[in-house]
Amino acid sequence: MHWYEDDGFWSDFSETMFSERRREQTRELIAGSPLLDFPTGSRVLDLCCGPGLYLVPLAARGHTVTGVDLSPVMLERARAACADAGVDVRLMRADMLDHVEPRAYDVVLNVFTSFGYFDDPEDNVRVLRNAYESLAPGGRLLIDVMGKEVLAGWIGRPQVVELEDAYVVQRDTVLDDWSRLRTDWTLVRGETAREASITSFLYSGTELRSLFEQVGFTKVECFGDFDGSPYDQHARRLIVRGTREL
Repeated sequence: MHWYEDDGFWSDFSETMFSERRREQTRELIAGSPLLDFPTGSRVLDLCCGPGLYLVPLAARGHTVTGVDLSPVMLERARAACADAGVDVRLMRADMLDHVEPRAYDVVLNVFTSFGYFDDPEDNVRVLRNAYESLAPGGRLLIDVMGKEVLAGWIGRPQVVELEDAYVVQRDTVLDDWSRLRTDWTLVRGETAREASITSFLYSGTELRSLFEQVGFTKVECFGDFDGSPYDQHARRLIVRGTREL
């Protein structure tokens, strides 16, 4: 079983990855980001939607929203979040490696570094092709990852994330000449510890832009944050956006 297929991992570490603080930050992003300012009524797919941090505020803004995830645990949390907020969102359990809905969306989002999971680089390109096929003409794909250049600026000592009744130690290791990253997590709660490792590909701005263009996207742009700032030495994220013309 691959790490991303382990529902126990998502259940145990979701509080670290998807905290209430991050949920609030996401609401603020969608309210203020020019990259997330879509025409009212846009058909939006959140690919790898997790517990629904983007789903609720997107639906609240009047968009027709679909969330796709492989994890039943994450989908249940997304369903609960949407019910609590009183928004109508379509949720589907599917693998992004296979999920295609031809010309069904105006926007496809893939956020929180949810791209590059697959060991075979061609499988990651396949995810881009699936997104391209799922977009209507004029639709846009937006991917948000930790860019290689950004990571190089701060990677170093282990990080500690304090939770209400536990803490998580995160250690990052660069692999294969800066082409891949392994993140080791240790969750300590009382006298017990739970360990897990995730691996993914690392992309520079140029590399991810080239993959977008390889599958047919045009008007491909790189940004350094959701405020639309350039991807330069001040960048905090790598956000790549491309358009399906036809």
